[in-house]
Amino acid sequence: MSLLPAPSPAPLSRRRLLARALPVAAGLALPALVRAHAASARVVVVGGGFGGASAARYLRQYAPDVQVTLVEPAQRFFTCPFSNHVLAGLRTLDSIGHGYDGLRCAGVQVLHTRALQVDADTRTLRLEGAQALPWDRLVLSPGVDLRWDALEGYGQAAAALAPHAWKAGEQTLLLQRQLQAMRDGGTFVMVIPDNPYRCPPGPYERAALVAHYLHRHKPRSKLLLLDAKNNFSKKELFLQGWQQLYGDMIEWVGLAQDGQVVRVDAKALEVETLFGTRHRADVLNVIPPQHAGAIARSAGVCDASGWAPVRGESLESRLVPGIHVLGDAALAGPIPKSAFAASNQGRVVAAAIAAELTGQPAPTAWYANTCYSLLGPGYGISVSGVYRASAGQIVALPHAVGASALDGSAALRAAEARNGAAWYAAMSADIWGTPR
Repeated sequence: MSLLPAPSPAPLSRRRLLARALPVAAGLALPALVRAHAASARVVVVGGGFGGASAARYLRQYAPDVQVTLVEPAQRFFTCPFSNHVLAGLRTLDSIGHGYDGLRCAGVQVLHTRALQVDADTRTLRLEGAQALPWDRLVLSPGVDLRWDALEGYGQAAAALAPHAWKAGEQTLLLQRQLQAMRDGGTFVMVIPDNPYRCPPGPYERAALVAHYLHRHKPRSKLLLLDAKNNFSKKELFLQGWQQLYGDMIEWVGLAQDGQVVRVDAKALEVETLFGTRHRADVLNVIPPQHAGAIARSAGVCDASGWAPVRGESLESRLVPGIHVLGDAALAGPIPKSAFAASNQGRVVAAAIAAELTGQPAPTAWYANTCYSLLGPGYGISVSGVYRASAGQIVALPHAVGASALDGSAALRAAEARNGAAWYAAMSADIWGTPR
């Protein structure tokens, strides 16, 4: 995967560092990890998304004698990346769905059931149906849960009327149906939370792709984005792209302009902001605040923030030894909560656990992230960074962080759109064995 030119004090350095970090982030070239010492070791991974599935697959690769069990209730995983494309009619939901046969072929035992309780003292995981799995190392990658108590009036019942669509699947299709049924000249209102939340650029890509659909089918319509913060990922790039592609169709209202929503009336399709301004929608998309998935919170690995603090070298929990937390559920320093980052972290965790179980030296932990966003067909932008462990923390390498060039050429935007699609296809094939 190539990275496109981006403003950076030392772009060549950034590319070289990414090239070093991306393939393994912890060192794929570790043949000494394969040792018989791990023959009796048991590692249980909870969560079959980008992070957990990567950890399971790569642990089998780094230490094939280790018994690896993946616990994931869904038979099929629908990715949040590219779910915005489904809303715009650029993809089908089936095209972003992945099964687990590829992981089974790699030697991972996959159990389609729900993890209910972690007992760190006895090192067991209780599953639905009273089954208990013993573990020597536990990896938690449960993603996020929505905080149903964070916005007055917005709970699970309200999501049937004002969908969040922040977990891909039926909610994605519900929002798509509402968008298709919206009258020409109507208003699509999106409520955006404060940081941190899953996929920082996601709401703004969604706004662009909803605008793409409306521009083609309902050109008199408007989008109103009510945001609980003043700045967001790739802000200048998004603002420029929105204007170039859709004119004044998208209006963004930040915190300083009274964009923070505090109350939702899903039946009336109405929201109220902090200072009492009311906005009515024809379609209302509410993305509520989030926290780590339930199994992480109940396992005691989360702090008061609702997220799990981890050690930089291995993403082992700072609160409960023997448990690693990765992906969206983790507090991983400056690394954003993205699919790319989660998969990368899965490899780091796999290498760290394999080294420990086989008595090998701990590998150096490097992390990387690239977030691609599609604003319309042939118009892509990205942000990327490289990070390393330092004294238990994770720090960004300042000369290896960059974004797409502002005022970039049409050829550059088209290349980034292709690169985003290529990343998704390659990652899908690598993790689940299902190229898209």
